Amino acid sequence: MDGRGDSLRLIGYRCPMASRDPRWVFKDRPSVGLIAGLVATGLCALVSFSFDLRDGDPVHFLIALALALAPVPVLLAAVLALDRMEPEPRGNLVFAFAWGAGVAVLVAGVVNSLNLLYLWQSAMLEQTEARNLAATFGAPVVEETMKGLVLLGLLRFRRAELDGPTDGVIYASMVGLGFAMSENVSYYVTALGETGARGLAVTAVLRGVLSPFAHPLFTSMIGVAVAYAAQRNRPGQVGVIAAGWVGAMLLHGIWNGFTLYAGLTGLAGAYLLLMVVLLVLIGVVVRDRRRIVGLIQNYLPAYQATGLVAPQDVYMLSSLPGRRQARHWARTNGGRAGLRAMTDYQLAATELGLLHERAAHRTIGEQTFNEEQYALLQCMAEARRNFPVAAAPVPARGQAPEATPWSRPPGGQAPSP
Repeated sequence: MDGRGDSLRLIGYRCPMASRDPRWVFKDRPSVGLIAGLVATGLCALVSFSFDLRDGDPVHFLIALALALAPVPVLLAAVLALDRMEPEPRGNLVFAFAWGAGVAVLVAGVVNSLNLLYLWQSAMLEQTEARNLAATFGAPVVEETMKGLVLLGLLRFRRAELDGPTDGVIYASMVGLGFAMSENVSYYVTALGETGARGLAVTAVLRGVLSPFAHPLFTSMIGVAVAYAAQRNRPGQVGVIAAGWVGAMLLHGIWNGFTLYAGLTGLAGAYLLLMVVLLVLIGVVVRDRRRIVGLIQNYLPAYQATGLVAPQDVYMLSSLPGRRQARHWARTNGGRAGLRAMTDYQLAATELGLLHERAAHRTIGEQTFNEEQYALLQCMAEARRNFPVAAAPVPARGQAPEATPWSRPPGGQAPSP
């Protein structure tokens, strides 16, 4: 199996899975394990918030909580904007965010406090010196380890969801945003109690306005490494993940150390470093999107004989504007049902291209490939049957598909990835 030559084998294929819901491959129903995990992370978040409430009065806590929550919708929207080509399951995204906001921040807070206590009392350091050392050398190790654990969990239990570096960046950003939100509550409560409204304003600007993506950027080093390991089935994965882990801790430590020891100059230098990392990650995401488009253009044309893919479909699937135009057409002509059908078709077709890549890399076996290929083809067929009536019907086997009304490429050529 080379991931390409088998693409037509399942035309007319019948397997025991035919009775399954065609959308089983990317069904978003929460499992019992996911629900239990969300409950556990929620309890951890409540315990963490109870410490903040204990350290300040209720009014200060509510103000801090409101300030920490305020930018979250905008930040989440920015992260999810990267996820439009092949959206991740919502349950996974919610769990990653909740892990950062609950388990990771609670355990890191306890361990960081113990480290600080040791430096302050056992090592006989001044309180300020102990805090700076703990923040520069201890906190990055503890916090990146706790955030990175959820990415290792995805690699172990949801490996198929890690289709490329974009997915690693998205999951890392979700856990980082959750961690930063809960951590900001603690910082804001402390600032309000020690220096009043002025100190709170300065802290809120520094953490919530100037560096809201600091934690997501740190953990993205791990996310990219884990995603790379997920796409390879060979020795060296541990080394790649370890390199990403060390990179995340170093970046985090440099940020904390520069801002604590070098004043405004250090803050400017650390901020510049984060901007460089951000630009590099944007480049990685853009390149990864082109890779996915290349997979679609490489593998999907072989399915034209099934009647499920036309050249116009490949053209539409090869760009975000084309996909958006198709969804708009489907909703205009078929309402919410039409929109859902088009969305399902786009996702299934994209997953089909990614499935072939996993087969080519030999990270899945032939049986898994056959089962998931069949389910995705079923989903695409079901979606096309639910397209608005103005759409071209699904042709019979071997019949050339008619032009689709949502996308008419000039000369019939798909754009280059």
